[in-house]
Amino acid sequence: MRRVIPEENLIPFRIDIPQADLDDLHERLDRTRWPDEIPGSGWAYGIPGGHLKELVRYWRHAYDWRAAEAKLNAWPQFTTEIDGAHVHFAHIRSPEPDATPLLMTHGWPGSIVEFTDVVGPLTDPAAHGGDPADAFHLVLPSIPGFGLSGPTREAGWEFRRVAAAFAELMGRLGYERYGVQGGDWGAAVSREIGRTRPEVIGVHLNLIPNAYMAREPEPADLLGLSPDQAARTRLSWERFKEWARDRQGYADIQSTRPQTLAYGLTDSPVGQLAWIAEKFEEWTGSPVDRDLLLTNVMLYWLTATAGSSARLYYERAHADYWGAPPEPSKAPTALAHFPHENFVLLRHLAEQTNNIVRWTEFERGGHFAALEEPDLLVGDVRGFFRSL
Repeated sequence: MRRVIPEENLIPFRIDIPQADLDDLHERLDRTRWPDEIPGSGWAYGIPGGHLKELVRYWRHAYDWRAAEAKLNAWPQFTTEIDGAHVHFAHIRSPEPDATPLLMTHGWPGSIVEFTDVVGPLTDPAAHGGDPADAFHLVLPSIPGFGLSGPTREAGWEFRRVAAAFAELMGRLGYERYGVQGGDWGAAVSREIGRTRPEVIGVHLNLIPNAYMAREPEPADLLGLSPDQAARTRLSWERFKEWARDRQGYADIQSTRPQTLAYGLTDSPVGQLAWIAEKFEEWTGSPVDRDLLLTNVMLYWLTATAGSSARLYYERAHADYWGAPPEPSKAPTALAHFPHENFVLLRHLAEQTNNIVRWTEFERGGHFAALEEPDLLVGDVRGFFRSL
């Protein structure tokens, strides 16, 4: 691997939000027009008013954006143009010169804020009680259309195009061999990079697309499975049914009418908060720090990228490959499965189209693994790449 030397088109970047934007946010929060709700309905219809009002109160009167901004600016950040898109990324080099390069990709409704608590242990394990041999150079890009990489300026930014752009980014940084990691959309992007780029040494995921049972199992689906595997397959179907009945609405809207949705979320900070905070409540199994949640929301609000981030769903749903089975990947792949993930993942399905070499089942945590259980995720990432 040659030494990293930034090219001229990698522009150093620091977050510096004008005070007027923060003042505008506070004024909007003060003027929130609240809807009614059915007493005692809890979360059945969506995020409850009492829960959201307390979160808004904290956002308005206690949350400190400038502190969050300074913390993010501790990471070296850059921007560059790739395939016509403005791409923002953090690039945190390890003090260990022989560290393994690792590209980590967030999902929706996340951001690079998700990686706050894993950056230190991954880049400098010696300072966090680990083995220096497990060190990584981290590249943390914002997906085009999301936050500081948004908005996108043209149609067609589905996950395969994102994967190609991020592979180009790693090449610009001088990395000839590297690993990839991700969950949610980051899982789709990371898997695609591993599938298409021979320089990828391994793919670590905390979600594998299409590795769950999306229809009622037939006898042929259970043939040859152990009793435990068969029971897990049925559970996967039950979990998917619940998802399709009660939790998939946001994805259907973002896959069909992201522009219509964007007007409300871009004009109302409480609307933007509710749209994201509901997911952080329902998709997690471990508490997420309230300040990190709000910092994540701020990256959507301050950049007005509710609509352009939602377009990723639309572009995928309208791509020519939509509905086709996933193309096989030969890249060595690891799955860290957290029990409160939205789907019950099945190894025997994942192995049909992935080269699974490591499969770890955890007892706690959910969809936002890096935020919920950073120590567990760090340990699994280290173990996987150490084995390679």
